[in-house]
Amino acid sequence: MTDNAQATAVPGWILKFMDAIDTLEFGEGFAPLSEDTDMFFGTAHIHGVEAIKEFFIKIDAPLNISHEVLEFWTAGDGVRLLRGEATMARKTEPDQVVRAPFMHIFYLDQEEPVRIRTLRITAGPLQTDAVM
Repeated sequence: MTDNAQATAVPGWILKFMDAIDTLEFGEGFAPLSEDTDMFFGTAHIHGVEAIKEFFIKIDAPLNISHEVLEFWTAGDGVRLLRGEATMARKTEPDQVVRAPFMHIFYLDQEEPVRIRTLRITAGPLQTDAVM
């Protein structure tokens, strides 16, 4: 990065992206992804928008889940940092709610319209037995 990260307002494309993950309705929220996008989620490496959609369906379909963005930063070289918290429960056990912190690091190919080259996600610590 060529400069320090600066806290900024959460852009609309981020809110749409989070909503797409929560609802599994990918439309406009996944428009910044392409077949060339790489996503790293923990140790998983997923390549391409369709595979990324399938991955989120696999991990989130059994859950009632909501992602809240707590902080967002803009850094040089197209790097965007997001810190948030996910609230989730298995659909079969909706009263057993778990909260987990997460970080997303977006590496953008271009700003307007936004195109994501790489996305790195870390989540947890998490009581995995409660939701998996």
